[in-house]
Amino acid sequence: MPPVRRRTAAALLLVPLLAGCFASPNGTAYDAAGGSGGGGSGRLRVAMAFPPAENFSPYGADATLLSRLGVTEGLTRLDGNGSASPALAESWTREGSRGWLFTLREAEFQDGTAVTPKAVADALTRAAHADPVPAALSGVKLTAKPAGERRVRLTTSAAYPALPLTLSSPGLAILSPKAYKKATPDPAGTATGPFVLGRSTGATRATLNRFDGYWGGLAHASGIDVRFIADGTARTNALRTGDADIAEAVPVSQAATLDKPTVREVPTARTTGLFLNTRSGPFADPKVRAAVREAVKPGVFARGVYEGHADPGQGVFGPALSWATGTHPTPDRPSAARVENTSITLGTYDNRPELPEAAQVVQQQLEKAGFDVKLEVREYSRLEADALAGRFDAVVAARNTMLDTGDPVSYLASDFTCHGSYNLAGLCDKAVDRAVAVADSRADTAERQSASLAAQTAILRTDAVVPLVHQRIIHGVGSSVRGVELDPYERALVGAGTHR
Repeated sequence: MPPVRRRTAAALLLVPLLAGCFASPNGTAYDAAGGSGGGGSGRLRVAMAFPPAENFSPYGADATLLSRLGVTEGLTRLDGNGSASPALAESWTREGSRGWLFTLREAEFQDGTAVTPKAVADALTRAAHADPVPAALSGVKLTAKPAGERRVRLTTSAAYPALPLTLSSPGLAILSPKAYKKATPDPAGTATGPFVLGRSTGATRATLNRFDGYWGGLAHASGIDVRFIADGTARTNALRTGDADIAEAVPVSQAATLDKPTVREVPTARTTGLFLNTRSGPFADPKVRAAVREAVKPGVFARGVYEGHADPGQGVFGPALSWATGTHPTPDRPSAARVENTSITLGTYDNRPELPEAAQVVQQQLEKAGFDVKLEVREYSRLEADALAGRFDAVVAARNTMLDTGDPVSYLASDFTCHGSYNLAGLCDKAVDRAVAVADSRADTAERQSASLAAQTAILRTDAVVPLVHQRIIHGVGSSVRGVELDPYERALVGAGTHR
């Protein structure tokens, strides 16, 4: 089984090409709708939902923010089939069970220095020894060394066939040597993406300018003016009043207030589920968990709480992942126990506005089935420790299954195995562990994905999690804007082809 990785709430995506989109060279769907577009010389005004929390450090939550704004890149990226595809690395080959040889493309950093094997090896070595280590490398001992004029040799302490997928993580962005002069890496002017991070004003604004030396070609927009607006209504209003060209993550409640042509809806790998505490309390009994599974109706959440902007939960992997679509096998499960006045504590967090409402619906459905439910809603940072310690009987949480590594097996190991570090259900089931271990033994991406679906069936058989909805993300895009990257992995938003 792979080393277990810690995944944060931020990880709490792929999709067949959507109508009105076309595939970019990077494998992300580009928005082809809305307006005639301009000459591409103007600046873009973007309203982002989450401000930088760690001074734009690529080793934490800000890593995804940097990739979404087109600042940073890694050696690989994920394509439309969930496989690793070239980014700063042109190609790679496996050397034995623990080694990989990556061939770099000709590229330069935003400070004008060349992307060399030594620079890449040093960047990955610093990430591997960071404290805390980036989520994608948690539990992985990685060694990186130059191996010739354009090659880098990467070695793991144990067999890890998913390394090319892992290297697509935003937390493993490659920066120039200049970035590491201080304890916290500085991506300003040291990354390789089409836009250079310039001035920033605390957690409210940032200015990005076009990088004229970008290996992928000159960006259409001359720069990006970013405002960080945490309030979803205010963010939506910025688009509506013309103060923003793009507003990311429009709340479900605000989608109807926008003109239909400005709404871009993208299926994601973010699944909202009801996690049941299998270690102690009423849900240690599989038959009581079965009673919950029969009481909860996923379609109600998709139609009601998410107002049609989500798909009913079918598994831990949703329809945004092309390899996970199709018929879901129905596992053999225990019959449901009869429940009468069984007291439970249900927890959730309010950082995502739909979760408290979803938890209230769960509460109503379970009370109708005979449970006595006490609901606690907290801010996520005040909920996580208690949830992982099993102090709730059940938790409603949203999880992006592919954000950190792009590897479904890493997610399954972290969330559902006996030694998983983000196991909200406290699940320890031998059949599940065996299924995840089988999936981890598969080096071929398609075989790895197929085995992950078999492991999903084993997990659903336990009723440790009841999938509620597979979420879609809604972006507001001005009528004159073209080329927004509709990325179901939630790693990209503005790229070289985005303009107005």
